[in-house]
Amino acid sequence: MIENTGNGRTWVLSGPASSYALHLTGADELVHLHWGARITAADAEALAAQGPPPYWPFESQLDGREEYPVEGGPRFVRPALSVRTEAVRGTEWAFADWAAEDDELRLRFTDALVGLGLTLHYRMRDDSDVIERWVTVAHGGTGPDLELLRADAATWTLPHRDTWRLSQLHGRWAAESRLVRSELTYGEKIIGSRRGHTGHQHLPWVSLDAEGATEERGEVYGCALGWSGSWRIAVQQLPDKIVQITGGAGHDDSGLLRLAPGQTYTSPVFAGLWSDGGFGGASRAWHAWQLAHVIPDAQEVRPVLYNSWEATGFDISQQQQLALARRAAGIGVELFVVDDAWFGRRTSDRAGLGDWTPNPDRFPGGLTPLAREVHSLGMRFGIWVEPEMVNADSDLYRARPDWVQHHPGRARTEFRNQLVLNLAREDVREHLWEQLDSLLSSAPVDYVKWDFNRCFTDAGWPGEAYPQKLWTCHVEGYYALLDRLRAAHPGVAFESCSGGGGRIDLGVLGRTDQVWTSDNTDPLDRLAVQHGFSQLHPARVMAAWVTDSPNVQLNGRRSSLRFRFVSAMAGVLGVGGDLAAWSEAELAEARDWVRLYKEIRPVVQHGELYRLRAPKGGLSAVQYLLGGETVVLALLQAQRYGERPPALRLRGVDPAAAYECVDTGAVHQGGVLLHHGLHTGLKGDLDATVIRLRRK
Repeated sequence: MIENTGNGRTWVLSGPASSYALHLTGADELVHLHWGARITAADAEALAAQGPPPYWPFESQLDGREEYPVEGGPRFVRPALSVRTEAVRGTEWAFADWAAEDDELRLRFTDALVGLGLTLHYRMRDDSDVIERWVTVAHGGTGPDLELLRADAATWTLPHRDTWRLSQLHGRWAAESRLVRSELTYGEKIIGSRRGHTGHQHLPWVSLDAEGATEERGEVYGCALGWSGSWRIAVQQLPDKIVQITGGAGHDDSGLLRLAPGQTYTSPVFAGLWSDGGFGGASRAWHAWQLAHVIPDAQEVRPVLYNSWEATGFDISQQQQLALARRAAGIGVELFVVDDAWFGRRTSDRAGLGDWTPNPDRFPGGLTPLAREVHSLGMRFGIWVEPEMVNADSDLYRARPDWVQHHPGRARTEFRNQLVLNLAREDVREHLWEQLDSLLSSAPVDYVKWDFNRCFTDAGWPGEAYPQKLWTCHVEGYYALLDRLRAAHPGVAFESCSGGGGRIDLGVLGRTDQVWTSDNTDPLDRLAVQHGFSQLHPARVMAAWVTDSPNVQLNGRRSSLRFRFVSAMAGVLGVGGDLAAWSEAELAEARDWVRLYKEIRPVVQHGELYRLRAPKGGLSAVQYLLGGETVVLALLQAQRYGERPPALRLRGVDPAAAYECVDTGAVHQGGVLLHHGLHTGLKGDLDATVIRLRRK
């Protein structure tokens, strides 16, 4: 709901439980009034009437109050907008007009000197407290080009509190999405990526609480950016303790675009959420919004998949893949995915990238015979691709070495023996479209795992007048190519991968069906990764695999199939072990686990998620609730001193109802489950169980 009040210069956006209010002063200054619990239009008018804070030497009365601070004028905070021409830098705006349509508010400003038009967009849907914000910058003049150095999607202003605590997700390859909380101090805290993709090091999300929020209680503010390239989020606490959060595409010195007259730039969405339900309540609100408005076909359950990579590496053949497919079908797998090395001369990571045609020695008839065999086994068929990359040893690179990002006269650095194609170029995108469209049209492919295994290092574009735009236009080119493929092949599902979790954000989630959370498939390490991931994103998109024991990729840790399966069942279940080496007993046990997962899958993938206990060395557990069905995944890292692990106090159940355990028939009272808990029976090291309860 959008209300306009205060002589038409105050706006209030309201969702089910919260409101967001802003006001245009007589000097055309757009100031922030409120973000938090729901208020009335009269409340907003009263806030607007309070006016600016008292004058204080060496401080600006605008700092900490403006909705969208720009470079120029009496401001000292970090600007969200930075524009320059040959003659002038910065902007000075005047209010032009506003419009509201359905659930979107648009406020338009102009700067006559440089011909700039700026539109601030706000969207708050009736079914969610998430506010979506973005900006459109337009060159509406006839003068020289405008260099758009920075155009952040939004600046968020938090209410005055004595202290704030900052939550963020940090990591690296094979250790993504780890949650850390720390006191926010004066000055700026900046997180982001200078790598050309979202990055393993930080997810573009921050959360702040001021009064000791817990998992289920207290006020929590969160912001998440929908951009899959380089990005920056700055959290700044000003001298008067006001906190502002500014975020958008690009790193500090990359530049975005050069706008000629008539051209526009639209930023990614920077979404914000207020919740008074603690960290868990905020997570569930984020999840519900993404399932309803971001993730394509979110109402559909994701299938159990098998991926051949850890079983075969680069040494693959049609018969070998078919043998694995038969074993996968035997344990109940629904989607069989051929990973790397099916194409070109791809016998190692040194060759073949860029040549997206089946290797004739390994697949003499192309992919169609294997795909048809997989379909006859009752499974869908998928493949791995990495379209944005090329090996120097490839037909594509030998034909078009100018298509990669590079600087003239400089060495072309390689990570993983590969170079990055410049998707900002239309001819590169068209070539990839022709190859991938032909591939998906020539074989019955149901699923594509789209990988991105290398950061930008030589982001040059010889011959381009403004090469800095590569940072922005590559990502927009990736989006356009993916959108085009999805439109042409609506039956094909896509997974985003970037050496694991290197490209996970709201932008890519709006175009893919699931994401590969981490290359780390160790079931114990995965608990912390999945715990952090769930702060923002739902289980419905979180791919997780059961692989071999001992863990061959990272640490050699040994764990039972039980522990590996229960860990991986917290999201979209996959299997990635060498099934050819599994015993009949292991295959039979795996079949039982897959059958169980299919039974609980609707609750896991679409239910409300409650983090009962964080993975901190002892007992951890996550609960899913959908209607009268409850599923608990409990995992014990280690039992200490022979003591029984603590009982799990459930959440979200009806205290007046009784719940029956589906597997034992035992009946539990809701009030007891809420206040006293349920013992799991776990003991020893790396033990795990699944508990299913049904309301009677």
